[in-house]
Amino acid sequence: MLESLFGSKTIEKILFYLLANDRCYGSQLSRVFDESLSPFQKGLDRLEAGGIIVSFLEGKTRVYQFNPRYPFLSELKEFLQKAYEFLPSELKDRFYQPVVRKRPRRKGKPS
Repeated sequence: MLESLFGSKTIEKILFYLLANDRCYGSQLSRVFDESLSPFQKGLDRLEAGGIIVSFLEGKTRVYQFNPRYPFLSELKEFLQKAYEFLPSELKDRFYQPVVRKRPRRKGKPS
């Protein structure tokens, strides 16, 4: 849908996933979309170099999220939200719905 605008179908998938889930990491995207890890890593690097997203380490995992200091963040999210509404519901349900934890947390583990 927005591939011609962003230059890559992978970038579109990353941005929609971040819009729906707030955070992601490369291997998670690779697993969700059942595609190779390399294009997702390159897309995440490209978005981070452009200042659209930022990353940080959680343990050994590099986690990405929208950059709260990106000057056009609210406009970008608004644009993505409008485009997201036009996605078929099958795609939304299959790829972009937030992951729900299936097991309870270990007793005494902080939230």
